[in-house]
Amino acid sequence: MTLETKLAGVPFAANLARFGDRIAVRTGSESLSYRELGRRVQEMAASFGHGRRLVALQADNTLPALVAYLAALSSGNPLLVLPTSPAAAEALTDAYDPDIVVHTGNGQALLDVRRDETLHDLHPELALLLSTSGSTGSPKLVRLSADGIQANAAAIAEYLQLRPTDRAATTLPLSYCYGMSVVNSHLLAGASLALTDLSVVDPCFWDLVRAENVTSFAAVPYTFDLLDRVGFADMDVPSLRYITQAGGRLDPERVRSYAELGRQQGWDLYVMYGQTEATARMAYLPPDQALEHPNAIGVPVPGGSFRLEPVPGLDACELVYSGPNVMLGYAERSQDLSRGRVVDELHTGDLARRGADGLYEIVGRRSRFVKIVGLRVDLGQVERMLADLGVTAAAAGSDDAVVAVVEGDHDLGLLAKTLAQDLGLPRAAVELHPVEAIPRLSNGKPDYPAVAALAGAGAAAGEGGGDDDGGPTVPDAGSMDVGRIFAEVLEVGSVAATDTFVSLGGDSLSYVAASIRLEDALGYLPEGWHLMPVCELSSTRHRVRQAVAPPEGRAGTNRTRRLFAPMETGIVLRTVAMVAIVSTHIGFFHWQGTAHVLMAVAGYNFARFQLSGSRTERFRRHLRSIARIVVPSVAVIGLAFAVTDKYAWHNLFLLNTLLGPPGWSDYSRFWFVEILVHILTGLAFLLAVPAVDRVVRRWPWACGVALVVVDMPLLFGLVDSRYPGQGPVLWLFGLGWAAAASRTVWQRSAVTALAFLTVPASFDNPYRSATILAGCLLLLWLPALRVPRGLHRTTALLASASLYIYVTHWLVYPLFESVDVAEPLAKGMAVLASMVCGILYWAVATRAMAAVERHLKGRRALPPRIAVGREAPAR
Repeated sequence: MTLETKLAGVPFAANLARFGDRIAVRTGSESLSYRELGRRVQEMAASFGHGRRLVALQADNTLPALVAYLAALSSGNPLLVLPTSPAAAEALTDAYDPDIVVHTGNGQALLDVRRDETLHDLHPELALLLSTSGSTGSPKLVRLSADGIQANAAAIAEYLQLRPTDRAATTLPLSYCYGMSVVNSHLLAGASLALTDLSVVDPCFWDLVRAENVTSFAAVPYTFDLLDRVGFADMDVPSLRYITQAGGRLDPERVRSYAELGRQQGWDLYVMYGQTEATARMAYLPPDQALEHPNAIGVPVPGGSFRLEPVPGLDACELVYSGPNVMLGYAERSQDLSRGRVVDELHTGDLARRGADGLYEIVGRRSRFVKIVGLRVDLGQVERMLADLGVTAAAAGSDDAVVAVVEGDHDLGLLAKTLAQDLGLPRAAVELHPVEAIPRLSNGKPDYPAVAALAGAGAAAGEGGGDDDGGPTVPDAGSMDVGRIFAEVLEVGSVAATDTFVSLGGDSLSYVAASIRLEDALGYLPEGWHLMPVCELSSTRHRVRQAVAPPEGRAGTNRTRRLFAPMETGIVLRTVAMVAIVSTHIGFFHWQGTAHVLMAVAGYNFARFQLSGSRTERFRRHLRSIARIVVPSVAVIGLAFAVTDKYAWHNLFLLNTLLGPPGWSDYSRFWFVEILVHILTGLAFLLAVPAVDRVVRRWPWACGVALVVVDMPLLFGLVDSRYPGQGPVLWLFGLGWAAAASRTVWQRSAVTALAFLTVPASFDNPYRSATILAGCLLLLWLPALRVPRGLHRTTALLASASLYIYVTHWLVYPLFESVDVAEPLAKGMAVLASMVCGILYWAVATRAMAAVERHLKGRRALPPRIAVGREAPAR
C-alpha cells in the first residue's frame, strides 16, 4: 500500500485531510493540523501492510495511540482495543491472537508484526472490537461495524451541534467507548482535541483548559465529585460551552445542581445514555430539560429509536434500542470474527418508562451488570473468576461496589486484591464476606438481594479494628489499599473513591508519611499522586510497577537501581536542611542558608496542597494547617518562656519579628516559624476574597512570581529591613510557589532567571547564596533525587518531624554544653539528642492534636471505612 492509495474504512478517519490546515490535535507540546494528522495516519496505515489484518492496540491518551487508532479505522483493518490492565490485555491478546500488536511509549508507536498475512477470517463489516465490561479481561467482545461507528459519531456531532471552533479535552481514556466517542465526533465535525491524560483535580488540567480555549469535556459520575472538590463552581472558564455526562446514573439532584450552574455560567449540561453495544450513545437529555427532568435519559439520538418490551414476571418494560449504531453482535472467540450481523436491535437490560413529555427514564436493571467508576462489570464474570481460583461465591453489587459472599476458609484480603486487579477497579470497590453457605431462595438460586444488603457491613477483607483509644490500627503498609492509608495518615473516618490526599486535608506535614507508605504499597509513586483520586491511584499499582521496571543493561546499572531509589526532592531538602540547621546552631559543623531553602519548600508545598477546593473548604484547610504549626510551636516556646530568661511575650504570640527588638538575638530564634505563620495567615484570608481566588485559579504561576516582585523593594534595600544583611523571605516563598506552578520549560527558565536575579542580591555571604540557589533549582528542575534505599525511612522520619526538631532543639542542646567529654563528641551527642527529642515530640504531639480534632468534630473516632463512590463527610 502506498500513501496515495485511497484508504477504505470509517469515512471520517479516512478523510481527515479534507479539513486542511485547521487544527485537529493539540498535545501541549505540539499542534497538528488535519492535513498533518491525515499524513501520519496514512503512514501508519501503510505500515500495517497489504490485506486486512487484526490489529491490537492498548489505547492511551497519547498522539501515537491516537494515530494508530485512526490508522486502523481508516484502512479497514479491524482493531482490537485492549484494556489498560496488563493482565487483562494479555488475556485478550492470547484469546484472539492479533496479527499486529501496536505498543506505544516514549512518544512513538512500535509495531509487533506477528505474521505477514492474517490467520483470521475477518468479516468485511468488522471495524472495531471493544470489551463489554471495561477492563475485566473477559473474552466476550462487542463487534462494531464501520458504518455504525460513523453513524454514531455523526449523531453525536448533530445533537451536540459541534462546530469547527469546538475543542474537547480528553478527560476519559481512548480505550473507553465514551472517550472514544468524543474523539470520533470531534474529528468528524472538523473540531479539535486537547489530547491529555491529566485529571480534573490537577491544576495543570485547568491551565490547559484556559490556554487551549477548551469548549467541552466529558464526565462520568465520579468526575462531578472531583469537580466539587476542586471548587469548579467558582472557577472562571470562559471558553466552556458544554459538559457531557455518561458512564452511569448521575444523581438527579447533582444533575439539577450542575444544570443550574451551567445556566448561570453560560454552558450546557448534556446528560447522555449509552452502551458499548450501541457504539457509544443511544440517548441524550436536551440541556433545557435537565432542570425539570433530572431523572430522565432523554430522547433517542438522531437516527435511533426506542421501544418498550414487557418483561415476563415484572411489572416493567425493558428498553430496546434500534439504530445504525447497534453492534453486529458479540464475539467470544477468534472464530466469531467471521460472523456478520446477528443483532438488529439492542436489548439494553435496563427497565424503563416513557413520560408524557416523550422523555425516557431508567427505573431499574434486568441484567446482572453494574457500572463502577465508568466500568461495566459483569457479576456473572466475577463469580466465574472466583470459581477459577477455587472459590465458591455469589456476587451482587451496585454502582458503588462489587459485593460477594465466599464459602469456606480463604484469605479474603488476597482474593479481594486479586479480583480488584483483574477487574481494573479500585481495591476499595470490592467487598468480600465470609459465609458458611451462600444464601439461597426457595428455588435454590442465590439470594442476590441478601448478598447486596451486606454492602458496607464491614467486609472481612476490607476493614480492620481500632485501638482502644479510638485511633486506627496501623497494619503493614504493603497490605493496605490507598484509601486505608489516607484514612490512617490523615485521621479521617471515611474515604471515598473520588477523594484525593489534598481534598481530605493533607498538607506538607502529613505528605511525607503518606508518600512513604504509599510507595511501600504501590511500589512507586506517580508524579502528582496527591491530586489523584483514590480510585485512579489504586489502579496504578501494577501498571506503574511495570512501567518503572529497570531496563535491561549493564549489571552496574541494575545494581545502582537496587541500591538507590528516587525520593521526592522536597522531602530530601527538608531532611538535609534540618540536619544542617541544628548542626550549625550547635557548632557541630557550619552550613548556612538551609533555613531559607525551607522557606522556598514551604511555598512549593503551599502551591501543591493549598490552592485547590472551594473557598470555604480551602479556608478551613488553611486554618487547620496553620494550627498544626502554631500549636506545637507555641507549646515549646511557652515552656522556654517559663524556664529560661531568653524569651519574651512577643515570642509567645509569634510576634517578635513585628514587635520585638530589631536585629538578631535570642529573641529571633523562632523567626522561621513566625514569618511562615504570618505568610500563611495572610494568604488564607487573601484567598478567601472571591476576586483574588479567581485570579489565583486562573494564573497560579503568575501569582507565585507576583509574591517575588512584591518583596523586591525590601530585597534590594529600597525599604529598610529589621534584619540587616539577612534579607526578607516572602520572595523565597513566592519562588517556591512559582516552582510548583511551573508547567513548561519557559516557565521554569523564567523562574531560574528570577532566582539568579534575587538570591545573590539578598545575602552578603556567597556560600549562603549558593546554598539557597542550589536548593531552589533542585526544587524547580528535579522532582526526585536518588537516595540510598537504606536511608529512605530515616530521611522520611526526619522530614516529617522537621518542624518539631526545629522548635525543640533550642532547649535540648544546651543540656550538653556541660557534658564532660571531648567537645566534638559533646556536640555530636547534642545533635543526635535534638533529633531524637524532636521526633518523640512529633510522635506525641501529632497524635494528641489528631485526638483533639476528632473531639472537636463532635463524634467518636471510628476505624477507617472506605466509602466507595459516596461523598466523604464534610471536613
